[in-house]
Formats: sequence, structure tokens, C-alpha cells
Amino acid sequence: MPENKPNSIVQFGVFEVDLRAGELRRNGSKVRFQEQPFQVLAFLLERPGQLVTRDELHARLWPADTFVDFDHGLNAAIKRLRDALGDSAENPRFVETLARRGYRFLAPVNRAPQEIISAPPALPQRRQENSATLQPRRQWRLPVAVAAVLLLGISAGWRAGHRSAAAVRFTERRLTGNPENDPVLSAAVSPDGKYLAFADRAGLFLRVVGTGETHPVALPDTLKTSYVNWFPDGSHVLVTSTSSPSGKPSLWNASVFGGPPAKLADNGERGAVSPDGSKIVFLRGEYGREEIWQMQSDGQQARKILGQPGDNFQSVVWSPDSRHIGFVQAVYVHGWEEPEASLGISDPAASKTNYILSSSRLHGPVVWALDGRLIYSLGEPPPSQNDSNLWAIKVDAMGHQIWGQPERLTNGPDAKVGASISADGRHLLFLRWSGAPEVYVAEVKAGGGLGTPHRLSLDERRNLPYSWTPDSKSVIFTSDRDGAFHIFKQSIDQLAPDLLVGGDKNVQGARLNPDGSEILYLLNPSPTDGDRRTQLMRVPLSGGTPQMVLAELGLSNVQCARAPSTVCILSKFSRNGLVFMTFDPVRGKEKEFTRIEDPEWYLYNWTLSPDGSTLALSKKHRTQEQARIRLLPVAGGTERTISCEPWAGVAFIDWAADGRSLWVRASSPTGTETLLNVDLHGKVKPVLQESERDLGWAIPSPDGRHVALWEASGSSNAWLLENF
Repeated sequence: MPENKPNSIVQFGVFEVDLRAGELRRNGSKVRFQEQPFQVLAFLLERPGQLVTRDELHARLWPADTFVDFDHGLNAAIKRLRDALGDSAENPRFVETLARRGYRFLAPVNRAPQEIISAPPALPQRRQENSATLQPRRQWRLPVAVAAVLLLGISAGWRAGHRSAAAVRFTERRLTGNPENDPVLSAAVSPDGKYLAFADRAGLFLRVVGTGETHPVALPDTLKTSYVNWFPDGSHVLVTSTSSPSGKPSLWNASVFGGPPAKLADNGERGAVSPDGSKIVFLRGEYGREEIWQMQSDGQQARKILGQPGDNFQSVVWSPDSRHIGFVQAVYVHGWEEPEASLGISDPAASKTNYILSSSRLHGPVVWALDGRLIYSLGEPPPSQNDSNLWAIKVDAMGHQIWGQPERLTNGPDAKVGASISADGRHLLFLRWSGAPEVYVAEVKAGGGLGTPHRLSLDERRNLPYSWTPDSKSVIFTSDRDGAFHIFKQSIDQLAPDLLVGGDKNVQGARLNPDGSEILYLLNPSPTDGDRRTQLMRVPLSGGTPQMVLAELGLSNVQCARAPSTVCILSKFSRNGLVFMTFDPVRGKEKEFTRIEDPEWYLYNWTLSPDGSTLALSKKHRTQEQARIRLLPVAGGTERTISCEPWAGVAFIDWAADGRSLWVRASSPTGTETLLNVDLHGKVKPVLQESERDLGWAIPSPDGRHVALWEASGSSNAWLLENF
């Protein structure tokens, strides 16, 4: 990767400024920033601790022949700069105003050329599990990468190796230039390293690596490609495609030089062809019950290799000798925030499997190089927990022995996902993905429609809305902008939020008690706590010391009705389902209300009506099955079901403020993510459609005039690593 000239990188606090690229990053994540505020920042950084006058800024930003309202323009630029830095004029940490004179940069500044140096990650930490009802999970099957711990007696050496890896100075170059919200979904380098096959929303493409010349690969219009892998002949690719939003994925053999594709298998995806071209391994099944299968390269003799209920597989790959497979497997463990993930090696012929390393933070790609190195993605420690980088470790064919120390291959921001390698092991391709949910606010119009959402949270980290203040003026949301998830409050006309609950532990959810005086939330234990129970906490909305309401294993969600109702409900998982309990939000006294027997408890989403009379319940499906919502009377009575035809795939639900309808995120018949308003008779009104970004849940203000919702944009492009 090209290095910056000396002094082009300036660091202060958690921020880094690339003066040549015109970029500001916070903890490694890019902060969206306009040109004039950046120019102001660059000028202030030239003279830290010294006065920079308004006249000097005028001359720098606006040449003498420019006619503009200078005072208004400069004031606006300073305001946007402070917003980007999370600074304030009243209590400045970075930019100080010197009345009627100018500005001064306060923080210590470090100037150094940008080095690509291997920073040793912290020891892997296991965190508590978020219920599927509390945290969104990406719908693009792009894995989110991160750290690992060795099993089978090799843990200590693995940790030591990751702490002492040498500096990284390999050559990276970008191969695709897809813009934000049009991500590269999958990419693979050809066996000879000369071609790139990649898929995005527009279709499947072939690019010459050396020249950038690009051509579409002809496929039927009905097939939408989400994953690609090369056959060893270098002229055919194995693609995962779907023919409709409600259809299951299938595997096809397609020529990159033309001709009709041949279907190899139904209900199969993310396939990998063996280096000798004789076999294919692929994934089959729904989320939570995925399996690894093997078949001949012509699609015959398909058989299951691995998988049991609760399993998910992020990736699968063949060994160089075509005899073994490597895979990343994720299994939900009760009480953990992320699934327990493992990197394993299996011998399909002997039905033997060995696990190399395991952690709740290991996800994403695995590549098996010709020289025996397994390449995987390892997450960075907080506050860069959304970034990951590629590492390599050399193992024997069955993973019984590791040679040498792990070697860092990349060092930079974004998640490294979707890797592949050329046959000679000299060209490693990977996707760099970035994106996070952000809080938006939209006005509810007369008749139930929505105005244009405007962004509330300006930070680039994950931000998720859960409640409003009783006066309907501020949104209460969680964010990991400080590393761990904390609770914040922000007025809809405020530029920066106020911290309500901090600390070193992740909080989950943020719902109000019935009279709106306190916030209820779940607090996960730290990895070193002997007590593995999740705590249900309460804290005054006006500020104060949090207090524990109760502590139990398996708590997953909590909601309360609004006064005069006093109903509060929590859910916790049992061995084979979800148990719903009414509880006292002060004393913690519980009473079972109902239970759902289903081992896929983590796929359920539920919400309590404002008057506390009805619990609405839906189950997520990766395939777009017909949208159905169950309504369960809290005080007893007959359950009924709302059908939302022709909409499919309910993902999130929340009651409207008046309790007469539900805000539902589902999918249109064409697969577009859509926010619906659904009344209790099943009458559906689409109010917001999002074809480019992920669309999440909607939380209504108590007065019913606004909703807070989350949307997630994403960027993904293919990069090539050489000479490693």
C-alpha cells in the first residue's frame, strides 16, 4: 500500500487526520466531513496551541475575489468541525474560541508518517449475547470478522504469536470502485491470478486484474448472484444465485466467456470447488440449522458432512490436496453476545473433525494457501471493534500441529471479509467492508405516512434506537461509539447526544418503565465475572446511580406498557424456547405469563402494546416466508394471527403509539426492505422502502408524531494482497 509522505498524518486523542487524503478518522473509522470544516482543522493543526485569527482563516478558505458572507460561513464551518470532533464551545477539548480574535487548537498533536505496523491485539474477550430482538444482524451474508483463542493445548503459543508479530509491509491494491450502498457482495481471484470475478446488485462481472477491463458474465435475468468461486480450469465459476426473493439459493456452473449456466444443486450456497476439480463443498439450510454438504463437481452424489441444530457456517474451503476442508462454524451459546465460533478442519472421507481455535469473536473468511497456511480474519480490540484484519498460521493437514507464529497480513480499518487465493498462493483477494446502523427520525404524517427521515446520530459507530422521553422530544438509543455499548439521549434538534449510562460493560436495550421515570436495560457480565447471569438494571431518566432489579441466566428482552398500565414483561430462554414473565420493575418479582417451545428462540421478536393488553410476536426467516404476526392477550384469551400478504419476511415489530397498529419491517414481493404500518385487522400500508440500505425497526414517540428508526448503509470493495 502506498505510504504517506512525512507529516501527512496528524494524530490527536482518538483522532487521526490524513492531510493528503483529506480524511478524518476516529479510532480508525472514517468520519464524514465536509471540505471547509476540514480546511479549518488542517489550518489549526499547522499551529497547535497558537491563535489562528479569523482574518487568516478568511484568507485561507475564501480568496479575495470570493464574495460570501464570511462570518456566517466560518461560524458554520467551526460548528460542523466541533460536531465531528464531539467538542463544545462551552467546554472545549480541541477547538477553543478566543473572543473577537479567532481560534486555538488545544489538544496535544503528534505528527508522524503513517506506518503499517502490527499492533498486537488484546487478549480475546468473551461477551454476553444480545437477543435477536435487541441487536440487528446484517442481512447481506457478509461476515463480521474478529479474534480467537487456541484450543487443544496450543493456546499459549498462539496468544504469544499474535502479540509479537512483525511489521506488515505487503502490497495492497484496490480492484473495484463500487460506491457506498452498492457493495461488492462477493469476489474471487482466478486460479492463475489474472482475473477477478465479482458480484454486486447489478450482476456478475469479470475483470482483468492487470488492466481493469471489465465485462458482464451472461446469466438469466431471473438469477441474482450473491457468491462466486472459481473452478480450477479458470474458465468457469461456481455461483450462488436466487431466482426470487422468496426462493432458496441454488448452485450453478457458469462460463465466464459465455454460454448458458448449468444448475448443480437446489438449496445450496457458498460453494467451493476442490483444487483438483472433482468435488464441491457447500452450505445448506436455514439460519440456525446450517449444514456442510459435499457433492461431485457435476452435482451428483450429494451428502451431508457436518452440521446439527444450532449451527451456522460462515465459510468453507478445500485444502490444497483436495482431501480436507477448513471452515468457520458459529454456534449460539446461551448467555453470550456473539455466537461461539470455531475454525475447524475436517476429513470428509474419514468423518473426522478437529478444531484449531475458538472464540465468540471469530467470524468470516478462511483461506487455505498452497504452502499450508490457514488465513483467517481477526478482530481488533475496542474501540476499533468493528474492524478486523487478516492473519496467517501454518498447520498440518488435520490441524494437529502449528508451526511458527501467526503472521499479520493486513493492518487497517474496515472488516476484512470474503477472501480467496490464487492457485500458486501469491495473490490473496479479500473484501473490505464498512457500515453501521444509524438513528434516523421521521415525521408521521396525517393518514399514517412518513416524512423523509433525517439522520440523528452523526457518529460512524453502531447506533440503535429503543425509546423516547415521555415528552416526545428526545430519542433514547444505545451506541458503541465509546467501545462498549452505552445509553445516550438526544433531542431531535440537538447535534450531539448526552450520555446516560456508561461503564466498561455492554448494555442491551433501553426501555422506559410505565410512568417514564426510569430506563430499564440489560447489563452483561464481564468475561472475568464468576456470576454469568445477565442483570436487569434501572436508572432514573433524569440521571443517577443505576440499581439492579434482578439477575438471571438467559435474559433476552424487556418492555413495559405506559401508565396507567403497570404491566412489564421480560423474556428469557429455556433449553428449547422462550419464557415470558411479568415482573415488578422495582422489586423484580416475577410471574410466568406464557412460553414458546422452539429451539430457534433467538429468531423471535416481540413487543408489548402501550396499554399492556397484548404481546405481538413474530419469527424471523432468512428466506422471505409469508409475514405473520401472532397476538397473545396478556390477561388471557384467544390468540390470533395477522397475515400481511403479499409482504414477506417479518424482521422487526413495534406497536404504534396509539396501540391500534404495528410498525413492521418486512420485505416487498420483489425483496425490497419496507417499513409497514399494519392495523390489527391485517390492513397493510407501506410507508418507507429502502432498496440500497438495510432498514431496521421503528420506535414511535409517545405523542405518535415521530418515529425513530435505524438504517445501515454499507460499502464493500475487492482488494488484492501480493508478495506475502
